[in-house]
Amino acid sequence: MPVDKHINFFELAKAAEKPGCPLCRIINDRAERYIDNMLFEHVADRGFRAIHREAGGFCAFHSKGLSAFRDGLAVAILGRDILEDRISAFEKNKAWNPKGRCPVCLEKERIEEEYLSFLVSSGGESPEEKELREVFTASDGLCAPHYGRLLEGSPRKFGRGGNRSITPIWLKQFHENKFRSLLERTSRFIELSAYGRQEEFAKLSEEDQLVWKELALSLRGGGE
Repeated sequence: MPVDKHINFFELAKAAEKPGCPLCRIINDRAERYIDNMLFEHVADRGFRAIHREAGGFCAFHSKGLSAFRDGLAVAILGRDILEDRISAFEKNKAWNPKGRCPVCLEKERIEEEYLSFLVSSGGESPEEKELREVFTASDGLCAPHYGRLLEGSPRKFGRGGNRSITPIWLKQFHENKFRSLLERTSRFIELSAYGRQEEFAKLSEEDQLVWKELALSLRGGGE
């Protein structure tokens, strides 16, 4: 297993030990580190400044946490570029239409593709792949959006060396069983929430009484 796969394996294994979609957790953690690194290391990088400016800065979601970062100077330098362009559009009475995309959103997409590609390639019988299956199937698994993207992308994006990769059987069975179970539990929650069935509802486990929260997170994912 190549070094980069070792890194992906350890990050997935660590994230799988915690509640929720492991990929959402990895993406959000690395996106936050990416912003931090940009502010501390690349604010003077003309290439990054140009990309940031063309995008009109970070998107609203990734901008809202800037006031919490330690380096106010970096935030001010990047923000000044955007304000200058805003003022120019105001003075010309023109709409402000940045042509690029938020650098953090682009980085999150890159990370997502990297890890989905890694999961698609985990259908072998090496010790690392067997261990990954054990760890991953003990986790909450992917959220519905990430599993959907894996299925949509695996024949095209995630193949290596021109080969058409398919989703490993273990990964497909695990997630489809997981989502069927979630559907059954949700249906039972709805059924027992009817008037007059309070005693039956009270016999549900705490997890099943709160299945609506699990459903909402699974359908939305833990990202934006």
